[in-house]
Amino acid sequence: MKLLRPVAAVGSLLLLSLAGCAVPRPPESVASEAPPRWYAPLPHGGNLADLRRWWLQFDDPLLIDLIEAAQAANPNVATAATRIAEARSARVAANAARLPSVDATTSISRGNALAGGAGGAGGGGQGGLPASTILQNNVQLAWEVDVFGARRSQSDAARARERGAQAGWHDARVAVAAETATTYVELRTCHLLVAVTRNDARSRAESARLTGLSAEAGFTAPAVAAQARASAAEGAARATQQQAQCELVTKGLVALTGLPEPELRRRLAAGWDEPAGIADRAIPSVPAALLAQRPDVYLAERNVAAASADVGAARADRFPRVSLSGQIATGWIRAGGQASDIQTWQIGPLAVTLPIFDAGRRAAAEDAAQARYEEAVIQYGARVRQAVREVEEALVNLESARERSEDARAAVEGYRASFVAAEARFRSGLGSLIELEDQRRVLLNAETVLVTLQRERVAAWIALYRALGGGWERGDREATARND
Repeated sequence: MKLLRPVAAVGSLLLLSLAGCAVPRPPESVASEAPPRWYAPLPHGGNLADLRRWWLQFDDPLLIDLIEAAQAANPNVATAATRIAEARSARVAANAARLPSVDATTSISRGNALAGGAGGAGGGGQGGLPASTILQNNVQLAWEVDVFGARRSQSDAARARERGAQAGWHDARVAVAAETATTYVELRTCHLLVAVTRNDARSRAESARLTGLSAEAGFTAPAVAAQARASAAEGAARATQQQAQCELVTKGLVALTGLPEPELRRRLAAGWDEPAGIADRAIPSVPAALLAQRPDVYLAERNVAAASADVGAARADRFPRVSLSGQIATGWIRAGGQASDIQTWQIGPLAVTLPIFDAGRRAAAEDAAQARYEEAVIQYGARVRQAVREVEEALVNLESARERSEDARAAVEGYRASFVAAEARFRSGLGSLIELEDQRRVLLNAETVLVTLQRERVAAWIALYRALGGGWERGDREATARND
């Protein structure tokens, strides 16, 4: 033990002197690029926690089931979950590299050794040792002392990537939920358009029937009857085309959710009403608060932190490396009927590896890491701007759909009254078929616009939900990470 004291003193002095050479690295976070306020009209007040229960505001159990089924069946969500497992494994490995590794081995062997040599020509002699059995047990320790923080930087990078992977998983789930809800609303409004086109087709068919009877009686010209038949055929074709469009959307919803098509069609047979007043209180007061709600923004920020840590690791790799090893061995040997115990131990060597010449490999690796860091910073800024843009666009679309909805309803009511009057004049012989068809076409367009606005309004709410992060909050992720 007396011999170990000088070794330990020299090692401690060496570590202290090396530790004084701190390796700086770039900051792990960047300043927000969000504007100071919203420039699109938005609802007032609010509680962000409402986003967690946002889909319940539709009061539609089928929509909830479809979203859950789609999230369970979506490959992007499964891939995101795999990324979490991979990132967690990388974090565990990076943390383990900072600690000593201890390995134990046990071996047993049996044999003998020969002694003697060849004599002169025509003669010689050979002697042998008795057979022996050797049993050895070894415990070996190895530790690379993290003097310049390379291992710590790698651990920090792995931790940042794990947190980013968790946010990426939630972002994938939110994206699937928004896509499923948008497809569902498109299908529901498509069915409303089918009803509109079928009513129009029935009205045209009735006009064609009455015009045909009038033509047979000689009161209407054959050309007018032909025009009425053409109008009826056009209405029927439009209704058939709209029904086919709904079938295509249904197939898409089946593919998204993985649900059996007969079951989905059975549940879709129930009626649907447009939800009103949803998510009115989910908008953050300023754009900067959005950064705490968007998992993709958090992921971009964690990529900056990970890239920063990678720069630190690459920079530390250009400095000396200090490693310490040791072992303890026990065993016994049995030979010639006698047994002997063996016990040995060793601490060291305490080795310092000095990089002298590597043809610029380490410097190039640091430059590459620095470039990746700068790229991550730019990507983070772009992601922040994109997040603000998506919220602003959703707000503009929402306000536009809201303002147009009342005008569209008033237009439908007015055109319907005008069409009824024109139809009454036509049936009484005071109006022309051309006038009736013009009024019918205008009414059909107005009814189509009204249903389309319903779809746009709900789609804008869904886009706003997506843009606000779908209920994810930075505090939840940070708390989870600290618990890990």
